[in-house]
Amino acid sequence: MEFAGKVVGWFTDPVNWSGNDGIPIRLAEHLVLSATPLVIALVIGLPLAAWVGHTGRFAGLAINVTNVGRAIPSLAIMALAAMLMSRLLVDIGLRREAGEISTIVAMAALAIPPIVTNTYVGISEVERELVEAARAMGMTASQVLRRVELPLALPVILAGVRTAAVQVVATATLGAVFGTGGIGRYIIDGIAQRKDEEVFAGALIVAALSIGTELVFAMIQRRTVSAGLRGSSTTAPREPAQGGRADSAFLPR
Repeated sequence: MEFAGKVVGWFTDPVNWSGNDGIPIRLAEHLVLSATPLVIALVIGLPLAAWVGHTGRFAGLAINVTNVGRAIPSLAIMALAAMLMSRLLVDIGLRREAGEISTIVAMAALAIPPIVTNTYVGISEVERELVEAARAMGMTASQVLRRVELPLALPVILAGVRTAAVQVVATATLGAVFGTGGIGRYIIDGIAQRKDEEVFAGALIVAALSIGTELVFAMIQRRTVSAGLRGSSTTAPREPAQGGRADSAFLPR
């Protein structure tokens, strides 16, 4: 009970709600640190996976590469990005931004695999009869992709984006190890100063933020996908590839 009182006291302390180290500022930093790599991952992974799923080319290579990315621990990816990019960023005068940029690059690398895998699976599993019917109606390859395959694969694609978003929000906390802002600062600083209530409060905020992200993307999925297609999304796994390998169901056709 004494510890719970300290946690409540930390949240109710006005000092923790104002200034550059206040919860609103740290929360805004965390959201930017999470949203930026997610957008980058979407820009890179979604078109690539859509093309692979539509054409069937390099499918095995794409799935295996993304599975390798999923097998590498998050902290290891962030450490590698920090070591490889820090010197370059310092040389071009971005010493202060080195931690943020390295973290964003690492987070984008973590977000790409679920987006690529789900997009590929969703498009490649569209009924071939529907695709052939669209072609018979005179649609070009790009029209088939835009008007038939992508809409039908939308539930699975959004499930991958949802997974990536939650993973990035939760893992962005580790960016504080490399000097970034965000909620992770409370955990790192709390450990350094032996303030267990601050560590617990930071972890609680991150957990709440991750759950909130899950709920927001679930709502987006419900609003953007028709009722008929939402039912079909339950037949495809949320995270198609586990354990750093591709299951046989996701091998190229």
